Amino acid sequence: MSKTTYHFFFKNLANPLKVDIIVSLNLKPKSVGEIVNDLKVEQSKISHALSSLKSCNIVQVERRGKERFYSLNKDTIIPMLKLIDNHSLKHCKGKCVNCGELCRK
Repeated sequence: MSKTTYHFFFKNLANPLKVDIIVSLNLKPKSVGEIVNDLKVEQSKISHALSSLKSCNIVQVERRGKERFYSLNKDTIIPMLKLIDNHSLKHCKGKCVNCGELCRK
């Protein structure tokens, strides 16, 4: 892999809105409207963030009638989230390094 690939991938994961979308989609596939309601963020910002996540195949989209439903990539992203959770519990004692608060699942 090239450095550019890593930069683009981790840049997506370093954005707070994109992480919030990933956490929201970790519960179940959702439409843009459902994500907007969950996060209380403008639809245009959600759509822009989803476009970037989709281009890196972090999220996948399925068309159902006129609506599009977004879900996390089950092959790579969901296992990666579980790995991060396990790492945090084992190596970070469940606390965030920067803020000292308990990490939320």
